[in-house]
Amino acid sequence: MKTGAKILIEGLIRQGVTTIFGYPGGVVLPIYDELYDSPLQHILVRHEQAAAHAADGYARASGRTGVCLATSGPGACNLVTGIATAYMDSVPMVALTGQVPTSLLGNDAFQESDITGITMPITKHNYLVNKTEDLDSVIREAFHIARTGRQGPVLIDIPKDVATNQIPDPPDDYQFHIRGYNPTLQGHLRQIEKALAMIDEAKRPVIYAGGGVIASNASSELIRLAELTGTPVTTTLMGIGAIPCDHPLNLGMLGMHGTRYANYAVTECDLLIAIGARFDDRVTGKIQSFAPNAGIIHIDIDPAEIGKNKPVDVPIVGDSKSVLTCMLDRIAKQPSRQGWNEKVNHWKSTHPMALPDDGVLRPQMVIRTLSDLLDGEGIIVSEVGQNQMWTAQHFCFRHPRTWITSGGLGTMGYGLPAAMGAHYARPDLPVFDIAGDGSIQMNIQEFGTIAQYDIPVKVVILNNMFLGMVRQWQELFYDRRYSYTELPEVDFVGIARAYGIDGMRVDSADLVKEALMSAIETDGPFVLDFRIEREENVFPMVPAGAAINEMIGGRQE
Repeated sequence: MKTGAKILIEGLIRQGVTTIFGYPGGVVLPIYDELYDSPLQHILVRHEQAAAHAADGYARASGRTGVCLATSGPGACNLVTGIATAYMDSVPMVALTGQVPTSLLGNDAFQESDITGITMPITKHNYLVNKTEDLDSVIREAFHIARTGRQGPVLIDIPKDVATNQIPDPPDDYQFHIRGYNPTLQGHLRQIEKALAMIDEAKRPVIYAGGGVIASNASSELIRLAELTGTPVTTTLMGIGAIPCDHPLNLGMLGMHGTRYANYAVTECDLLIAIGARFDDRVTGKIQSFAPNAGIIHIDIDPAEIGKNKPVDVPIVGDSKSVLTCMLDRIAKQPSRQGWNEKVNHWKSTHPMALPDDGVLRPQMVIRTLSDLLDGEGIIVSEVGQNQMWTAQHFCFRHPRTWITSGGLGTMGYGLPAAMGAHYARPDLPVFDIAGDGSIQMNIQEFGTIAQYDIPVKVVILNNMFLGMVRQWQELFYDRRYSYTELPEVDFVGIARAYGIDGMRVDSADLVKEALMSAIETDGPFVLDFRIEREENVFPMVPAGAAINEMIGGRQE
C-alpha cells in the first residue's frame, strides 16, 4: 500500500525530475514529509512566484520539464504570474498545488482557492485530483501534455486527503490515451513542396525565426537551411541564440527594438519564411505594413497561430525540427542571392548598433564588455524593461538556450529566480542575471535562497533610479512628465551583504571590466550595482502604431 504523496514522488522520479522549487504549507505537509527521504532535490524559495519562475528558467535552460510546488490558497495563487509567464512563452512546466480535503471543497475552507478555475486560461491543461487512484495516471498525462506539441504549463491540484489516503501500488505499465489530444508533428509533404518552390523562386527571402526553433531544438537545421538558400535570418526576442550572433546571415532581432537592418530587410523582402514564430505585435508593428510585398510561409506546431495575425500563403503545421529536416532532405543548394545579401550587408554597415566612446558609464557598454569576457558562453537571464532590450541588442549569443527572458508576458521580477533555475539546469555554465533597479526589487527576497544554497548567480544591476522603460515612453510621448517612475537610491550591495553575498558598486566606465571580472572569478554569488547614465534610452525604437521601418533614435556611424 502507498499513500498518494508516495505515489506522487515516485511518479516525479519516473518522469526524470531531479529538482523541485517550492514552499511548504499545511495541506502539502504529507508531500513534504515524503520529500524528506526522497532523492529529489528541493530548493526552498522565499516566495512561491519565485518557485514558478525558477522552474521556468530550469526548463528553458535544459529543455526538460520544470516543476514547482506550493500549498493551497495564497501559496497556489502566488504561482499564477509564473504560470502565465510560462504559458505565454510555451515553456514546459508542471505546477503542483495542495488543496483542502475533498470533503471541504466549495465550503470556503481555510486557505481554499479554486486554483484550477483561476489558472484555466493560463495553463495548457489542469487537474483537480479527486481520488488517490487517479493520481498516478494524472502525473503521467500532465508531463506528456506539458512537453509535447506546443509546450506549456500544466497544473495538478492535490487535496490533502488524496495525498494521505493509501491504495495498492499502481501498475508500472499504465498506458494512457488522451482523447482529442494528438499534436501534429510531421508537416504535410505537399505543403512542404509548395514552400520549397516559393523559396526557389524568391529573389529577396528572409527567415523569421522564433522561440519554436529553440523549443524544438532545430537550430542546426535552421542554420543549414539559411546557408543552403543564402537567406538572411532575423529572430524574435525568444529566438535569440537560434543562429550564432556573428554568423554572416544573422540580422539580429527585429521589431520594436530590433536592428534597423533586420526591419528594413523584412519590409523589402519578397518571401518571409516564419518558423516557430507567432507574428507578435512587438515584432510586426503596424501589421498591414509588415512584409507588405512578401509571400509568407508559416511553419508552426500550433495551427491556431497560423493566419491568426497575418494572412499566410503556405501554412505548414508541424514541429519545426521535423519540418525543416524534411525540407532539407528535398532541397538543393541554391544561388547565394548575392545582390540581395549585398544590399542587406550595406544596411548592416551603414546602420550598426553603434556606441559613443565618451567615457560615460552606459548600459550598452556594460553588456558588450560582459559579452566579450564570456565570448558567447554561459547563460544570460534578464529581467524586463530597458535592461532586457539592451541585453538582446548588445550581447553576442552563440548558442540556443543561453538567453532566458520573459517575452510574451513581460514579467518584472522574472530574472533572479529564473537564473536560479538555470543554474540547476546547467551547473557547468556561469549564469548572469541582467536587471534593472526596478525589476530586481520585485523578487529581491530571493537573495536569501541564493545565499542559503550558495547558488553562483551573478547579478548585474543597470541602475538608473527609474522604472526605465516606462520613463522612456514618458520622455518621448508624454512631454517628460515623469509620473511615479523615479525611484529612490538603494544600497543594493549593502542588501546583498546582509544576506551574506559579496558585491561591488561601480560609478565609473573605467571600472566596468574590472568589476565584471571580479564577479566572474568569484566562486559564489555576486552583485554588481552599475550606476548608469540615468536617461539613457533603448534605440532604435518603433513607436506604437508605426511600421517597423519607421524607427526613431539610435546612434549611427
